[in-house]
Parts: sequence; C-alpha cells; structure tokens
Amino acid sequence: MERVIKAARSSGSLNLSNRSLKEVPEEIYRNLDSHGEDDKWWEAVELQKLILAHNNLEVLNEDLKTLNMLTVLNVSHNKLSSLPIAIGELPLLKALDVSFNLITSIPEEIGSVTSLVKLDCSSNQLKELPFSLGRCLDLSELKASNNCLTKLPDELANCSKLIKLDVEGNKLTSFTEKMLMSWTLLTEINAARNFLTSIPESIGLLVKLIRLDFHQNKISSIPSSIMGCSSLAEFYMGTNLLSSLPAEIGALSRLGTLDLHSNQLKEYPVEACNLRLSVLDLSNNSLSGLPAEIGTMTSLRKLLLAGNPIRTLRSSLVSGPTPILLKYLRSRLSADEESGSGTKTMKDDQIARATRLSLSSKELNLSGLGLTTVPPTVWETEDVVRVDLSKNSIEELPNELSTCSSLQALTLSGNKIREWPGAVLSTLPNLSCLKLDNNPLVQITRNGLESLTNIKILDLSGNKSSLPESFSFSSLPQLEELYLRRMQLNEVPQGLLTLQRLQILDLSQNNLASMPKEIKGLTSLAELDLSDNNISILSPEMGLLEPSLQVLKLDGNPLRSIRRPILDRGTKAILKYLKDKLPGQ
Repeated sequence: MERVIKAARSSGSLNLSNRSLKEVPEEIYRNLDSHGEDDKWWEAVELQKLILAHNNLEVLNEDLKTLNMLTVLNVSHNKLSSLPIAIGELPLLKALDVSFNLITSIPEEIGSVTSLVKLDCSSNQLKELPFSLGRCLDLSELKASNNCLTKLPDELANCSKLIKLDVEGNKLTSFTEKMLMSWTLLTEINAARNFLTSIPESIGLLVKLIRLDFHQNKISSIPSSIMGCSSLAEFYMGTNLLSSLPAEIGALSRLGTLDLHSNQLKEYPVEACNLRLSVLDLSNNSLSGLPAEIGTMTSLRKLLLAGNPIRTLRSSLVSGPTPILLKYLRSRLSADEESGSGTKTMKDDQIARATRLSLSSKELNLSGLGLTTVPPTVWETEDVVRVDLSKNSIEELPNELSTCSSLQALTLSGNKIREWPGAVLSTLPNLSCLKLDNNPLVQITRNGLESLTNIKILDLSGNKSSLPESFSFSSLPQLEELYLRRMQLNEVPQGLLTLQRLQILDLSQNNLASMPKEIKGLTSLAELDLSDNNISILSPEMGLLEPSLQVLKLDGNPLRSIRRPILDRGTKAILKYLKDKLPGQ
C-alpha cells in the first residue's frame, strides 16, 4: 500500500479498491497543514480522486471533509449503511459513486455539493432521495436503480442539465409533468421494473431522447405526444398493460428497436409500418393478424410473434425466418398499394392540397406522387422552409428551388437523380438537412459539399458510386448526422473522423473491414451503425466513446474479437469490454 500512496503523491489519484479494507486508512484523512514536512504525503498535488471500491468498509467518518479538493469519490461495493454529513463539505466533487452498499438515506447536505455532475446510488436500500439534490444544478447523470424509492423529489425538476436517468427496479408510481418538462436534455431514461401506470404527455418534449425503457410496469397506454421524441432509437415497453398503440408512433423515424412483448395488443397499427426497425418484438400479445404493410419494413432483422393467437398466418411463417414472413406479407399487398400509384385526378388533388398547405405551414410535401417533374404551380411561396420530394421519379431539381432562400430541409430520397445538384444547392444558404439517399447519383463533385456550410443532417445512402477517391467531409464542421448506408465503402471516408459535432453515423451495409483508432475523437457520437460490414476486430479505442455512445449496431459482421454473450448484452457491455482492453485500464 505504501507504494500506491507514494505514487498518488504526484498523481493526485489514489486507488485502493479490492484490498479487503475494513476501514479507511488514517493517512488518507491527514491534513497537510497540521503535520511536519515528513508527513506531507501529498507534496505535489492535492488528492482529487479517491477509489475505495470493492472493500468491506462499514463507515466513512467525518474526517472526509479534510479532502476538500476531491473531484471523484468511489466507495461502491462496500458495506456502508450511511454517508457522513461531511459529504456536503466537498465543494469540488463532480462524481460520487456509492452503489452496491446498504445505505438507507443520503444526507440533505449533499445539496451543498453544487459541482456534482454524476451520482450513482444504485443497489442500496434507499426509500427516498434528498430534496436538496435539486440544488445540484450541474447534475447530468443520476443512477438510483434497485432501491425502494416510491417517488422522486419534486425539486429534482431543477436539475435541467440531466442527460441520463436510471431508476430501474424501484417502486415508483409516476413521473410528474414538471420533471419531464424540465429535463429536455435527457438522452436516456431507464424506469423499468417499477409500478408506473402512465407516461406523461410531456414526454414529447424530450427531442434528444435516444433510449427509453419502461418495461415491466403497469402502463396501459402510450401518449400520442411520443411522436415528439424524434431522436428515439430504442423503446422498451414489454410486460405492461398496453391494448393499443397510437398511430403517431409511426413518426419515430430513427427508431430501431421496439419491444412490445407481453402486453394486450390486439392489432399493430398500419402507421407503425413506416418505421425503419431492426427489431420488433410483438410476442405474447393478443394479435389475431398482422397488417400486410409490415412486409414493407425491409430493415427488420428480427420480428418476434410467438404467443399470439394469429389465425391469418401459418404457424411455420410465424415461427420461421423473418425475411420469409416479410416476403409473404408483401405478396398480400395489391399492386396499387405497393407502388403507391393513384389516378391522375387524385394526384392533381393531392398536389393542389399540398400547395395550399405550404402557404400556412411553410412546408411543401409532394412525397410518393409518382412525379417525374415538379409542377411550377406549387411554388406559391418563397418562404417555404421544408420541401419533401421523396419517392418520386424526379431526375432534375426544379429551378424554382433556387428562389427558396429560407429553405432548411430538402428531402429527395428515392428519386432518379443522376447528377449532383450543386447549382441549386449553392443557392440555399440556410439548408441544414439534405437527404439524397437512394438515387442513382453517378458521383458527387470533389467540392460538391463546400457550399453546404450549415448542413447538420446529410443522407447519401444507397448511392453506390457517388464518392470520388479524394473526397472529404472536413468542409462540413456543423454536421451532426451522417448516413452512408449501402455505398460500397471499403474504408471510412476522409475527413469524417474530424467532425467533432457528429452525433449519428450510419455506415451499415458497406464493405468496411475495420474502424480506425481515430474514431475515439468523435466525442459527441451517440449512435453508430456498423451492421452488415466485414468487420472482424474492433479497436479497443472505440471503448473511449462510452461517455457519449448510446447505440452501437454490429449485427451482420464476422466479429471474432468479442464473445457472443458480450455482444448480446448490448452497447454498454461492448464498450466496457473494449475499454478494459486498453493498456493501463
């Protein structure tokens, strides 16, 4: 232990975990000002990080206040039944981990630790959280799972910087509307295994929410406001009391996993067939049939239906491979339904209606009308901010688009555009979202993106020959979402790993054999899709993305470096495994 303490004198970090300690060594509490020169064991720097995890500590005494420069304190996996009042005299403390102890209450003095960013008090015997926690205004991560909490203090609504909340395995019956209205920065909520009976309407305000887990509660409905959770990628509602789903759930365009097992659902809404899901679990419900439109959900890798009284499908289809079931369901769609075609009169009516709506909504939606050109009559306002021309047969962009200087979002997915529309795009200074996926683009010019300086969302998926060899994304510093599916990429494009604001990166269905170590530089990345590539080994440096990365998709790769049980446990387990392989970890 002396060697460890000596090393800590220069580092300011002391790790005494896994040493079977029954009490904190007295040396740790020494006050430098009250001892002679020989006793100054912290000559270089003050103690800032103290780890005492996995010991047999039963008490932290009040001398803890002498360590007033602490920023990290970890006493998890001990036998503590309480925390000292002195915890409130650590003004610089940012991370406190007291998980896996026997603590029955946290002192109200915790509210004086106003620098606190992360608090983990999971797996204790807490019946309540201190209301003073609401004074910790910088709190961004709160873990209080596996306790005996029956409610959260109303004052917690003051913690408006909260990003992650884990209260799984308690006895909570509700979240207040005020809480969710305040927590608009949340990216992850885990409230599984509680006694919740409803989801507040204000859930729709959580536009940054990526993962939402309410499984094993007593929730009977999902509010239509769920459509506001536009970033949601994983939604777990298994083992509840749902009898129906709101049609608005179909608006969750980024949702990849939807778990609805063990509910009371009698039907799956057609609107939800618009989702681009990878996993849909409908097992153990009351479904007697399925809408044929599910067959159009070609992104589905796993559709679980066991335990339903389905009478319209053969049992071999229900229990068989998902692709075969989807193919069968597609065959049940009529030709008109599958192509989305309609009569000329209906098409003209739809165009006229979309034009009228654009005057008030500033959004022009002509998606799926089978257009080869855009009628000049639709451009009745130059103030339009969103234009959707997807799922048509358009080959060239209309010149009228150049007059829409306020345009922010342009969707051109699923057309027949072959040439990069650089001339039109260069006239749209406010464009922040461009979707050109699934077009037969021959190639993007080398400087094709230079005029898109404000672009935040870019989708070029399905354009197999569009990137020239020396093409670089470095000219897009504002980029937050980038989709490059099915582009026959053999390596990560140049400049991509310099995009510091990138939050979502989709490189699925390519020919990538590896990911460069520089991936660790994407510190804002929340979602990374590498599925269906040729990746056999992942760089340990990817584990450094753990603080931000919420979703990592690796299905369809010949991975040999990570065991299947770890892969099955999900993103957090994979990142921890990789991080632990780094030297010095």
